[in-house]
Amino acid sequence: MKALSLKQPFAELILQGKKKIELRKWNTGFRGEFLIHASKIPNEKAMKEFGFDKLPCGFIVGKANLVSVKKYKNEEEHRKDKDKHLASSLWGDYGFILENAERISPIPARGSLGFWDFNLKK
Repeated sequence: MKALSLKQPFAELILQGKKKIELRKWNTGFRGEFLIHASKIPNEKAMKEFGFDKLPCGFIVGKANLVSVKKYKNEEEHRKDKDKHLASSLWGDYGFILENAERISPIPARGSLGFWDFNLKK
């Protein structure tokens, strides 16, 4: 199954349904269900900003569906979706539109860049 690594607290915010768009600097043709991997090293500034002390890192923590990709053409478009991606335009101009995020029991895993393959039957 495909997986995508995200730093904490962004993986957690997706699982809580607060983050509906994942910003990236690259586009993808991939659509469908994928696993959410919480990277080993969290974003400490964002952890404080969103009020988290400790979250699981280095684990597959959930899954979601990537249903569409939105290309942001300017700063104004970014601002309109701020409540869905919770980030600045510095994170990227491509918004991965996510649905049906669901938490799963954490599974230890090493992450990778981009979408990568993970065998759930390990």
